[in-house]
Amino acid sequence: MVMISPSLLAANFAILGDEVRSITAAGADLLHLDIMDGHFVPNLTFGVPVVKALRPVTKLPFDVHLMVENPDLYVEPLAAAGAEMITVHVEAALHLHRTLQAIKGFGLKAGVALNPATPLCTLEHVLSELDLILLMSVNPGFGGQEFIPGTVVKVASLRKLLQAAGVAPAIAVDGGMNRKTAPRVIAAGADIIVAGSAVFGAPDVKEAITALRGEHCR
Repeated sequence: MVMISPSLLAANFAILGDEVRSITAAGADLLHLDIMDGHFVPNLTFGVPVVKALRPVTKLPFDVHLMVENPDLYVEPLAAAGAEMITVHVEAALHLHRTLQAIKGFGLKAGVALNPATPLCTLEHVLSELDLILLMSVNPGFGGQEFIPGTVVKVASLRKLLQAAGVAPAIAVDGGMNRKTAPRVIAAGADIIVAGSAVFGAPDVKEAITALRGEHCR
């Protein structure tokens, strides 16, 4: 079954705890937390203290997406704050294999994110280390951007690459996900849909999550 990971970036920051309780009750599978440093991407969001503060609010696994220049600095603090998975950008990790090993060393799941223009071949030598591959379907930094259509082909190509390599990390897609775009990447092989405004901005959060899950599209 396709999993839905609402992106906290689209939540109402004045009532974060209530927002997280809402998506938990509505049937979300994960909580996607975007940490940005204003350098790797042109935006600042929140940091480790927010992750720690939200940990008692929900039992949802925390999938922390690091959009930062020095991801290694965040691994130990995030592990202590209650993250279950940390995803780093291949474009930002100078020694990617070492970073992934550090994440796993704290008993966490490890993921790698690729920007829209980054080719899949950059993952060739770390595939066996990955629990998740996050394909960005917008250029990272801000929510509410339009979906890049070429992502559908990239998802399908990644699915074939993983099958050929005999590994099975989950494929997640992040950016511009809504009721029209999600079914396209699910049909191409995506396992996880990361959605922001399509969930947190919906009048009926539970119905929005059910619609995005699109079990009929599998």
